[in-house]
Amino acid sequence: MSNNVTSIAAAPSADALAHFEQLFRYEADCWDVHDALSSGRPGFVLLDVRSPEHFRKGHVAGAVSLPHGKIIASRMSAWPPETLFVVYCAGPHCNGAARAAVRLSALGRPVKIMIGGITGWLDEAFALAEGTEDGARNGAKNDAENDSEDEDGVR
Repeated sequence: MSNNVTSIAAAPSADALAHFEQLFRYEADCWDVHDALSSGRPGFVLLDVRSPEHFRKGHVAGAVSLPHGKIIASRMSAWPPETLFVVYCAGPHCNGAARAAVRLSALGRPVKIMIGGITGWLDEAFALAEGTEDGARNGAKNDAENDSEDEDGVR
């Protein structure tokens, strides 16, 4: 009997292996991000690309609040060009992380998406931090001039 799952044959194992191995170049899961952050030397900057209001209500500790529409060259100059960014948004129902990844990639920046976003983080039973303090003190520019830029900024 055929159904929507079985009506299309699975890819050959070699193709599936190549596909699934490639995913790790583009994404990391919440568990791995948490583990890296807990080490004290994660090797990446974690960007919360949701609105400042959502960030204040709850975010991953150590994340920098930078809404995806504010990702522009002048803002990103706070970090060396080789800095790896891991981006997240609300969860699988939100495309904000993908929008951020597109913007960072277009700027020539290495980027991965934290799959699951805040929803996945909470599903793993990890705590959220509240308030406005973020990882900006670790190298991000977070000044009034940059806050006035919008997604069409060219600075």
